[in-house]
Amino acid sequence: MANKTLKTKQKSLASEIVSSIETKLSEAGAATKKMKKSIEKSADKLAKKLAKLMHKTEKKAAKPVKATEKKLKKEATKAKKNADKAAKNAKRTASKAATAVTEAVAPATPKATPTQRKPTPAPKPAAPKTARAPRTKETTSTAPTPAEAAAENA
Repeated sequence: MANKTLKTKQKSLASEIVSSIETKLSEAGAATKKMKKSIEKSADKLAKKLAKLMHKTEKKAAKPVKATEKKLKKEATKAKKNADKAAKNAKRTASKAATAVTEAVAPATPKATPTQRKPTPAPKPAAPKTARAPRTKETTSTAPTPAEAAAENA
């Protein structure tokens, strides 16, 4: 309901401006209805502008408070996450140490190696390469190439 409070501030400010101007005007002389109406109209406009400015400054003052709260919340979340990671890493290290101990305690028995080896198949002979006849370039052509035709026309 920021709008209602803003409007009430505007009205109270406008009435204060009108009353102060009217007191100064009454000291100078009599004020007409038209003057009073003009004063009220101008006071309303001025009050509206001033209320907006005051609201802006209030918002700016509240903004750093929100930013610090947000920052604190973010840091708390980060600290919790890091603590969880540390606990996970400690658990992993402990389990690795436990498995290392059990491996060291267990007697090392050599694996039984098979005494018979599987015979490796003999390599296949390579297929003989067939010799190809060398290609010959045809040097005599009846049709002129595009480059030759361009040279003759020039």
